[in-house]
Amino acid sequence: MSLLVVGSVALDSIFTPFGSTADALGGSAVHFAVAASLLHPVRVVGVVGDDYPVHELERLAARGIDWSGVERVRGESFRWKGKYSYDLQSRETLETRLGVFADFRPKLPAGAHGARIVFLGNIDPVLQLSVLDQVASPLFVACDTMNYWIQSKRDDLLRLLARVDMLMVNDGEARELSGDWNIHRAGRWILERGPKRVVIKQGEYGALLLEPGRSFHIPAFPLEEVFDPTGAGDAFAGGFMGYLARANAVDTDHMRRAMVYGATMGSYSVSGFAVRGFEGVSTADVEERVRQFVDLTHVPLAEPAA
Repeated sequence: MSLLVVGSVALDSIFTPFGSTADALGGSAVHFAVAASLLHPVRVVGVVGDDYPVHELERLAARGIDWSGVERVRGESFRWKGKYSYDLQSRETLETRLGVFADFRPKLPAGAHGARIVFLGNIDPVLQLSVLDQVASPLFVACDTMNYWIQSKRDDLLRLLARVDMLMVNDGEARELSGDWNIHRAGRWILERGPKRVVIKQGEYGALLLEPGRSFHIPAFPLEEVFDPTGAGDAFAGGFMGYLARANAVDTDHMRRAMVYGATMGSYSVSGFAVRGFEGVSTADVEERVRQFVDLTHVPLAEPAA
C-alpha cells in the first residue's frame, strides 16, 4: 500500500547538555521517512535549496525512501537552530530561516496522486488542504500541526480537521486548540470537529489514542540515555503510519499496534542527534523492541478465586 508524506526537509543545528550538531538532516518529512522506511517504502514531497546536501538524502534512498517529490530550487534551504534544557523537556529556538520553504507549494509527482496512506506534516493548513485536493482516494489521512498554525490559521485548520481521519499533536497543542487543560476532554473536542481518531503525544510519558467511546495509552520506552528529542514526534508518526501501510489495515486493533510501532521509532530517534539514532537499526531490531514493549505493558489477568 502506497505511503506518502508531505512536509519540511530542513537542516538543523541542535545544542543539548549532552552534545551538539550543526546543519544535520532534519525536518518533519525527513524524520518521518527515515522511521517509516524501516516498515514500508515511503514517498516524500518537500523542497530544498541548492545548498542542501542532497547526497545525504540519496544515501538514505536505499532504505526505501523515494525523494523524487522533493523539489530543488535556487536559494537557501530551511534551517532551524535550537537549544535544549538539561532535562530535554523545554527548548529555546535560537534561529529560524525558512529560505525556499517560505514559498513551498506542494505538487505531487506522477504516481503519488494514488497514495492510500497519507501524512500531512506540520505545514500551513492551507497547503495541507491543497495536498488533499491532489490525492485521488486515500484510505487514511493523518495530519500534524503546531501552535503557530493554531493561533494564525485556526479557521483553515478547522476546515482541515473536517477532512482528515486523524490529528496527531502533542499535549500542549491539543490544549491550545481545544481551550481545555485536560487532554482527554481536549481529545474529545477534537473528535467532534471531524477526525475519527486523535493521537496526543506526551513526550517521556508516552502517547494517547482517542476514538469515539474508547481510549488507549502507550508509555514511552524506558531508555538510560537520551541525546536529542528533535524529530521524535515525526519519527513516532513515521512508525505509526508505516505500520498501517505495511498491515494494509486501519481498524482499531491495528491502530493500537501502530501506537507501539510509533513509540518504538520515537525511542530510536531520541537515542542520537538528528536521524543518527536510526543508524544501524534494522527491521529485525524494531520487531525485537516491539516485543519488549509487549513485555513492558502486558499484564496477564489472574484467575478469579474459587
